[in-house]
Amino acid sequence: MNNTDVLIIGAGAAGLMCAISAGQRGRKVLVLDHSNKVGKKILMSGGGRCNFTNLDIQHENYICHNPHFFKSALSRYTQWDFIDLVEKHNIAYHEKTLGQLFCDNKSKDILNMLLEECSDVKAQVRNHCVIESITKLEKGFRLNTNQGNWQCESLVIATGGLSIPKMGASGFGYDIAKQFNLKVLSTQAALVPFTLIDKMKSDFSELSGTSVDAIVSCNGQSFRENILFTHRGLSGPAILQISSYWNQSDFVEINLLPDIDLAEVIEDNLNKTLLALLNEYFSKKLANVLCCVWFKETYSKPLTEISKDNRQRIVHQLHEWQFKPNGTEGYRTAEVTKGGIDTDEVSSKTFECHHVKGLYFIGEVLDVTAHLGGYNFQWAWSSGHAAGQYV
Repeated sequence: MNNTDVLIIGAGAAGLMCAISAGQRGRKVLVLDHSNKVGKKILMSGGGRCNFTNLDIQHENYICHNPHFFKSALSRYTQWDFIDLVEKHNIAYHEKTLGQLFCDNKSKDILNMLLEECSDVKAQVRNHCVIESITKLEKGFRLNTNQGNWQCESLVIATGGLSIPKMGASGFGYDIAKQFNLKVLSTQAALVPFTLIDKMKSDFSELSGTSVDAIVSCNGQSFRENILFTHRGLSGPAILQISSYWNQSDFVEINLLPDIDLAEVIEDNLNKTLLALLNEYFSKKLANVLCCVWFKETYSKPLTEISKDNRQRIVHQLHEWQFKPNGTEGYRTAEVTKGGIDTDEVSSKTFECHHVKGLYFIGEVLDVTAHLGGYNFQWAWSSGHAAGQYV
């Protein structure tokens, strides 16, 4: 039987940060991961450049049934703390938009930084390790694996959620929670593209790859960024953001012209055709498709020849386009998992389970989901660091 003080399952962002934090306290740490390569989601994030945090971390950027749970960890290890770590390792980075920070080079810079920090505190990281069983002991836990058996005082679950299964995601963390009778809330794919019904896919098929600035709204939430037409439906930052608030059968509303009052613009340009007017605000391809799909009987007429009611219908359609997504692309392309282990089961200070001494849950496996833009990584850094102070 091998012994260690702290055993962490999951060598992703939260698990590696927890290993560093615990190792800095002199704890003997072992990190086990089932995949063939650690930190896969770090490597693929941000288009390969890792959107590792955001300059403006606000509580409103996080979704949890307990809106206070995540505040403590985020305040104890902030974006500025992680930026200090990045700068310590001389990793070049830049702000892209809306406070989002990316590596100048590759995501591997962030992963190498974390692994170097783990090495500095003598935290071991092993991959290709499959957990076969977990047993609670009078003091600590015993784990049987395909690489041998271990006994530990503190067991940390940092296995993430269900998003992007091809990267190794699974529900293993939820299974562990259920083994110890912890409540797991229902999960769904979040930060994920929408799919459309066949008729809408056909209508907009020519627009695959076309993006446009828009305001997207659902269930009282709104985001203004680009939307992207795809061969399956709609994607882009604004769509991904609103997907976290969408439920099956909900309508989504899109304002395709957020910077103008279209009713006023039309009244000032009654001598023009609708197509000519929209060509001033959209690409020619987008203007033509929208006109052919929505306004095919009127778009070639001068606006003055279109009835006032029909002009109002045009305004409504472009400012308040409402549609019901067929669904989402699911966990296959989702960036995160919404839902998970009920945060009422763990301490917001230590991340230890209230009723299972020595068992900790951190990162995405918990019911904490954030907006697009580096916020989910910051949750991983903050929750991992916080737990590492107590394991």
